[in-house]
Amino acid sequence: MSKGWLFFDIGSTLVDESECYQKRCEDIVKESSVSIEEFQKKMEEFARKKKSAFIAAAKYYDLPVPGWHSELEVLYPDAEEVLSALSKRYNIGIIANQSLGSKERLQKFGILQYIQLVTASAEEGVSKPELEIFRIALQRAGCKPAHAFMIGDRLDNDIIPAKEIGMHTIWVRQGFAKYQFADNENEIPDAQVDSLKELMGIF
Repeated sequence: MSKGWLFFDIGSTLVDESECYQKRCEDIVKESSVSIEEFQKKMEEFARKKKSAFIAAAKYYDLPVPGWHSELEVLYPDAEEVLSALSKRYNIGIIANQSLGSKERLQKFGILQYIQLVTASAEEGVSKPELEIFRIALQRAGCKPAHAFMIGDRLDNDIIPAKEIGMHTIWVRQGFAKYQFADNENEIPDAQVDSLKELMGIF
């Protein structure tokens, strides 16, 4: 019997973007009258509404979006250990909204060796929460939705569309998306965890 598939998001799921967002918040308020505390509070507010927190807050204050400091990205401490263990029993895939070069970044982090399939928005020309990017990944994996899990940090981008297409879902409550909450039964994940390490108790 073939192994099932576990699909992971990247940002704020496998990769800790805390320092990236802190620097981006510092950059965006630098030439404005908005304090960083005020901006981050607004991010939390938009996260609760299941929106892209930073982009929505920037639009609210009418501030230009600064560049992303990818050099500040780091793996969550338990990411490699968890992927290494799970890859022995499951096929591991990626479904993520990322700029070009996702495979190279995963290689740099030392975790590409555990991943069989990378489906990223920049290369595919379609992004989450559009269902097409999930369909592309499942088709390439030769996997039916019912035999796959989507594991991600955002209800809006990861959990809701994956449930709609028929996948199982696990919400990893990390990053600003931890402030989100499900408004109805269709948005409730099959499970939720506060760290990747907790996945070991599920799989």
